[in-house]
Amino acid sequence: MQRWRGLEDIPQDWGRSVVTIGSYDGVHRGHQLIIGRAVERARDLGIPSVVVTFDPHPSEVVRPGSHPPLLAPHHRRAELMAELGVDAVLILPFTSEFSKLAPADFVVKVLVDKLHAKVVVEGPNFRFGHRAAGNVQVLAELGETYDYDVEVVDLYVSGEAGGGAPFSSTLTRRLVAEGDVAGAREILGRPHRVEGVVVRGAQRGRELGFPTANVETLPHTAIPADGVYAGWLHAQGEAMPAAISVGTNPQFDGTERTVEAYAIDRVGLDLYGLHVAVDFQAFVRGQAKFESVEALLVAIGDDVQKARALIADCERASR
Repeated sequence: MQRWRGLEDIPQDWGRSVVTIGSYDGVHRGHQLIIGRAVERARDLGIPSVVVTFDPHPSEVVRPGSHPPLLAPHHRRAELMAELGVDAVLILPFTSEFSKLAPADFVVKVLVDKLHAKVVVEGPNFRFGHRAAGNVQVLAELGETYDYDVEVVDLYVSGEAGGGAPFSSTLTRRLVAEGDVAGAREILGRPHRVEGVVVRGAQRGRELGFPTANVETLPHTAIPADGVYAGWLHAQGEAMPAAISVGTNPQFDGTERTVEAYAIDRVGLDLYGLHVAVDFQAFVRGQAKFESVEALLVAIGDDVQKARALIADCERASR
């Protein structure tokens, strides 16, 4: 899959394509319907499919300080889109100047002059252009002038997550913030993932017999509520069952919020300085302070056992 950063990266000889535009944070199951349909149309027409997205998130430019927690960084979104069969991803730098483009100017500058769109696939709530003045109706009207078709795909999937509310990135962020990683997993179609570099912490886990990878997360990452979780630690191409702790470590009067993953039954791991990923599969318990270090050790042992069992249950369910 080709990855372009800005309009200038698009090959000059790029021909007609099927395009879909959006932030697509998380590439959740609703997003997958739209992107999947764009890929399908492209294959039917024998032309490439392109996803257009933005960096930073448009809200940060329009309303500084309002950047939402991110469900997936751009490189992860690109990986997920590649798995769906997308041929190219275009990340447009979202600047104040870019935000002021009128809908028609956006269409000409991006869809017509650069991507030569033949079909544009969007969800029913798609908005674009200055002050979000453009919608799918405006997009279709402009398509009559600039020779592209518009297809609207209903992205509203629902399930048990969020009490049956339609799946969305906003709902997923809320569930992650509440620690409902099972609900987030239902919406995403996979566990919520947090990435970052392993850094040296207080090394108390090592002293207690449960050495953890202290993950310095990427900016604006959506981090689950404080507590203990079952999941996976991905490092050096290997996925390891893990018990994951999120919080400030109140047992030792900590103040800094951290994400730490203990690779269950693994000995001698040295992950310092490596970029790793942590998948949150299931909630185990909330953050707590115990009467003694001995009581903490008993709780950690219980956490690891519960995490091991929950991971095994998830593996059996996925077979």
